[in-house]
Amino acid sequence: QVQLVESGGGLVQAGGSLRLSCAVSGSTFSLNDMGWYRQAPGKQRELVAKISSGGSTNYADSVKGRFTIGRHNAENTVYLQMNSLKLEDTAVYYCNVVVVRTRPLRVEDYWGQGTQVTVSS
Repeated sequence: QVQLVESGGGLVQAGGSLRLSCAVSGSTFSLNDMGWYRQAPGKQRELVAKISSGGSTNYADSVKGRFTIGRHNAENTVYLQMNSLKLEDTAVYYCNVVVVRTRPLRVEDYWGQGTQVTVSS
């Protein structure tokens, strides 16, 4: 019973910025990796950025230097700061979290509903 709600998407001109946020709620759990994925029409879903429980980050080459992922563990949120947006960044962005359960020990993967980001010229 974990829910992810993304916010912050919208329409922005090329070169502009947006900040996406993902709020995680539900039953008690321990968050491991958190990340952002995106899917453009006609394309496969791809990893944009992720951040581990230890703070290690990983970015797609296409967004390096422009996007920043971060997390606020006390608030159970993950954000994606997107700067210098390009037309190619237009996509539905999805929040993803990995949840670790115990008794039995297992790993679960959860996805948000997605938020549309449209970059215009």
